[in-house]
Amino acid sequence: MSGLLDGQVALVTGASGGIGRGIALRFAEAGAAVAVHYRTDAVGAREVVGLIEDAGGSAVALHAELTVEAECRRLVREAADWGGGTLTALVGNAGVQPVQELPGMTLADWRAVVDANLSSAFACTQAAVEVMRESDGRDGSRGSITHIASIEATHPAPLHAHYSASKAAVVMHARSAALEYGPYGIRVNTVSPGLIDRAGLAEAWPDGVGRWQQAVPTGRLGRPEDVGDACVFLASPMASWITGHDLVVDGGVSARPTW
Repeated sequence: MSGLLDGQVALVTGASGGIGRGIALRFAEAGAAVAVHYRTDAVGAREVVGLIEDAGGSAVALHAELTVEAECRRLVREAADWGGGTLTALVGNAGVQPVQELPGMTLADWRAVVDANLSSAFACTQAAVEVMRESDGRDGSRGSITHIASIEATHPAPLHAHYSASKAAVVMHARSAALEYGPYGIRVNTVSPGLIDRAGLAEAWPDGVGRWQQAVPTGRLGRPEDVGDACVFLASPMASWITGHDLVVDGGVSARPTW
């Protein structure tokens, strides 16, 4: 994978930990300069930057509150300015996943998730397209945008009504954007992960982890780098004719019959 993204400047949102951290590290390993966005975890973001720089890569930590449109635009412009006026890849990973019953959910609860997961993806896409359109591009390509959705976009889980709906909308937003921005040389896709491992997950949710491991054909939980590899592929020249696609990264669990 080394060298696959040489010359690219990528912005990864929500990259201070978890899936976003895995994506940022994979982009750096592939040769991209990486802007590491964070909202609250400045320490985690600086740690990711340090890991990239220690490995000989280039990275910067940038703060923004992505539920504010002006902040999305500022973040994208700062990332491009840091990259010498260039931004070739955006990975929209930032989001929230609260657990809440649908009965009793308020409109404010609903909007908080939609704003964090969907509206932020829309605003960052618009801002990134403005910057990417300024580029001369290579072979007609000016950039790629990949948003992290979820298998819950098509397989909703209890207590995740707002989350599942927001991720389904992210997939359709990306497909719509692919239609309208394709003529400008900008590709837009989504990656839908299954259950991704994190520290303490098995202890906090032993029943769910156990059920997943029984159901998934590959026999394991996902890792952040599994999602990162998919995002690197979609940002690379190898995916130059792929847009409007939802790439499912779930170890095959979606193929399991539910009856």
